[in-house]
Amino acid sequence: MRRRLVAMTVFAVSVALTGCSTDHAPPSGPSHPSAAPAAEPEPAPETPADFLALAEAAMAAEDGWRFTVRGSEELLLRGQKSGATYSARVHRTTGDPWALHSTGSIRSSKGVTRSEEIYVVDGTGYVKEGDAAWRHGPLSDPEIADKVEDPVAALDAFGDYGDAVSLAVSDRRVELRVRTTPAALTAVRDQAVVRKALRELAPTLEQLRAAGVTAPESGITVERAEESLVLDPSTYQVTSHTFRCVFRIPYGSGAIRYGQDVTERTSGPSGEAVVPPEGVE
Repeated sequence: MRRRLVAMTVFAVSVALTGCSTDHAPPSGPSHPSAAPAAEPEPAPETPADFLALAEAAMAAEDGWRFTVRGSEELLLRGQKSGATYSARVHRTTGDPWALHSTGSIRSSKGVTRSEEIYVVDGTGYVKEGDAAWRHGPLSDPEIADKVEDPVAALDAFGDYGDAVSLAVSDRRVELRVRTTPAALTAVRDQAVVRKALRELAPTLEQLRAAGVTAPESGITVERAEESLVLDPSTYQVTSHTFRCVFRIPYGSGAIRYGQDVTERTSGPSGEAVVPPEGVE
C-alpha cells in the first residue's frame, strides 16, 4: 500500500507541472512490483545420511545436552554368571572443543558398588573410580575412550558406517541401525560395528586369557553386534543411542558367553559449562 501512495504522489506532481492539459492521455494505473518467487520447501530427508545431517544440526543448535546412561556387562559359564551394571548422568557441551562430565556408579553381581566420575576436556579424559586417585589419558587410549558414553559422538560413528546403516521411519520415531548376523568372528571382523564390539571385548578377553582361556580368534563367534540411533521425527534430535554385543568364546567342552548392553537417553538441553574442579589432573 505504501508503494501505491508513493506512485500516486509522483503522478500528481507531474500533472501540476504540465498544467493539467486535457490533451494528454489519462495516466496508466500504478505499476505493481512483480511478486517474489515463493521459496521452495526443503526436500524431505530420505536417506540415513540425510537424517544424520539433520540430527547433527539439531544437536549442535544447543550449547549442551544432558543424558542418562544404563548398561550391563556379563560373563556366563555353565550357568554361573558374573558381571556388573552401570548407571550415570552425563552432561556434554557441543562447542569446539566439546567437553563432558559424567557421574555414575558400577554395581557388581556380588553386590559391591563403587562410584565413577569422568571429565573430558580438550581431548583428554579424566577418570576417578571409587577412592582411587584420578587418572587421565588421551581419548585415543582405549582404556579412557571406553569409559566415555557420548551419543553425540555416535552421529560421527554412524556417518562412517555408510551403506551398512538401515533406516526405519514412522510418525513416532526415526531409527537408524547397523547390525551383523551371527557368524564366526573371522568372517565379520572387518565390519565397523564388529570392530567396535571387539574393542569392548578386548579387556575381558585379555583377563580370560590370563586365567587360562586360550581360545583362538578363529573359534570365537559373534552372536550379536548392533548399534542404533533413535531421532525425534519432528526435531531430528537424538532421543536415544543403544549398543549391544554378544560373543561366544570356546572353553573346554563348552563356551563362555560375553554380553554388553548400553543405552543412553536424552534428558534435554543444557547451557552449563563443564569445568573440572581443582585437583583433577
